Amino acid sequence: MALPKDIPPHAGSPEAGDDLELIADYRKSTDLKIVAQLYNRYMQLLYGVCLKYLGEPEWAKDAVMDIFEELTQKLLKHEIGYFRGWLYTLAKNHCLMKLRSSSRMKTSSFDPDNMQTAEELHLKDKIEQEEQFDRLSKCIETLAADQRTVIQLFYLQSKCYKEIETATGLEWNKVRSHIQNGRRNLKICMQRQETGIDPALVISNEP
Repeated sequence: MALPKDIPPHAGSPEAGDDLELIADYRKSTDLKIVAQLYNRYMQLLYGVCLKYLGEPEWAKDAVMDIFEELTQKLLKHEIGYFRGWLYTLAKNHCLMKLRSSSRMKTSSFDPDNMQTAEELHLKDKIEQEEQFDRLSKCIETLAADQRTVIQLFYLQSKCYKEIETATGLEWNKVRSHIQNGRRNLKICMQRQETGIDPALVISNEP
């Protein structure tokens, strides 16, 4: 997903009535293209909310993608009077849940005997980042061709869905599928790399 300045604005200001009509149509048809229309209309809002709460652009991008999956289910279950306000609350709650989950995972204790200088910590972080990027690059190369291309455009070149559609000729749903499956495959690959397993043996390459 592109940063906000790169996301093309929706033509015209969305009206609440238009949103509710799209939601009603989706409930009748369960056509994901309708959810995609709502999603793209408010992508800037979603990204802004997620960046505000999570603080990191990459985390915000991942959260915006996760929220799309929530939308496909929750639009079928909830009565919505004002979609923009409801969506803002959904995004905020999603981010707060992520932050709470992250806090629970942090179990390291403070030990004065093991304190490191700022320079040592910075060097350690730099080395870890370079090692992680190297592992990521190797894992990306193991993806299927279309999946690899979409992942590179989305994460490394910060292209939005529409730009990826134009560049690859793939449909919106196919782009979304490649990003989701590619992200899952990369996560599995990098976890396996840490255990010393050849990444070429662990990627499922689902379409």
